[in-house]
Amino acid sequence: MSTTQQEFKPSLSLLDATMIVAGSMIGSGIFIVSADISRNVGGAGWLLVVWLITGFMTLTAALSYGELSAMFPKAGGQYVYLKEAFNKLAGFLYGWSFFTVIQTATIAAVGVAFSKFTGYFIPALDINDENILFQIGVFKLYPAQIVSILVIVLLTYINTKGVKGGKMIQNVFTITKLLSLFGLIVFGLLLAAKADVWNANWANAWQMNQLSQGGAIAGIAGTAVLGAIAASMTGSIFSSDAWNNVTFIAGEIKNPKRNIGLSLFLGTLIVTLIYVAANVMYISVLPLNGGEQSIAFAKQDRVAVAAANEIFGNIGTYVIAVMIMISTFGCINGLVLSGARVYYTMAQDGLFFKKAGTLNKNAVPQWALWAQCVWAALLCLSGQYGDLLDMISFVVVLFYVLTILGIFVLRIKRPDMERPYKAFAYPVLPVIYIILGLTFCFFLITMKPLYAGIGLGIVLLGIPVYYIAAAKQNKIN
Repeated sequence: MSTTQQEFKPSLSLLDATMIVAGSMIGSGIFIVSADISRNVGGAGWLLVVWLITGFMTLTAALSYGELSAMFPKAGGQYVYLKEAFNKLAGFLYGWSFFTVIQTATIAAVGVAFSKFTGYFIPALDINDENILFQIGVFKLYPAQIVSILVIVLLTYINTKGVKGGKMIQNVFTITKLLSLFGLIVFGLLLAAKADVWNANWANAWQMNQLSQGGAIAGIAGTAVLGAIAASMTGSIFSSDAWNNVTFIAGEIKNPKRNIGLSLFLGTLIVTLIYVAANVMYISVLPLNGGEQSIAFAKQDRVAVAAANEIFGNIGTYVIAVMIMISTFGCINGLVLSGARVYYTMAQDGLFFKKAGTLNKNAVPQWALWAQCVWAALLCLSGQYGDLLDMISFVVVLFYVLTILGIFVLRIKRPDMERPYKAFAYPVLPVIYIILGLTFCFFLITMKPLYAGIGLGIVLLGIPVYYIAAAKQNKIN
């Protein structure tokens, strides 16, 4: 039996932490979701507005989290912030949602994206009826799902061997994908930008319409504009999420009171600038509306593939496939590495499986890593990851709002507690985020009541689970 290490080792630098922020954010979304956004808003100006609002919200939340991360520089991140600001139930509901859908469904979805784009080189990995391994009722098993699971298992195994291996993968793959995205943007603007396409896209850039295949256009006005923006933002928020993963591994970061807040700002700023620039490039290279070489109706929503074909010719498809494989592999690693630390901290509080609260000889929560791996693998097999992603955005923003509200609560409850870093532009920016977040949640549950409602239902289902777990531990507040 191996000995266990009872404390995390602070071994991650500011660069490592920043790469975890940026690497966890950038998966496959930026290459795809602009198609759905364009169909919902129908104008180049509104497409950029959706990304700018998302970027503003992400940066605002990251700057606000800096205060909390400096106050509680230990493993668990958002779970700890909610528990300290409100109570154990609030923290548990986040941790419960985090395990059941937020983190694990994201790992599964990004894993499947990796396999799908590997399909450009290995056709057997295409998800279509010709490649079904076997089917039982409505359940279908594809080779792509098997590959997705194998990637998750591989990265989980590497991370059980210590944070050093995960750190190296994260840095190499994140730097590679940042440079690749930067190169794609530059080549697109220099080699493939067309004045006639740009001018046509901006001719009616501020007329909001819903676009449909075949050329149908439905005008949007009044409060429906806010609903269309909210529906559009599910994609951009998913693409920009996971920036807070660095807070989960605070116990392994050197000088966490300084470096967590700084890495949150640097990582989210870098990714926001790249995301907005990428969409400017799309608008410069592709018409917004049209056939498969347009933003709104790119084949299988693969906008970046359509743009790369304009830039590099037919080889562009393979250029993007490699970029997405690199991007998603690094993204999965960041999610795997950081997520298990939340379950570890919950287990320390008696609110998760006891074994999840132990560290192995490499000072990592091995049992929690494998538990996360198993559930993410099952979600890969479910075939429902697309639906899961629709509800993730609602749940994620709901908890972001609650956590930022916690800054106000803690300033009242613990006014004398040390705050090495304070939320930027407090209280104005945090209040703006809360308003924007609640507006988003309201219109999303109005526009997509099924998926948002299921997401809310998962959160509420955690309430009886909490009381059952807490009763066993005699830890009900």
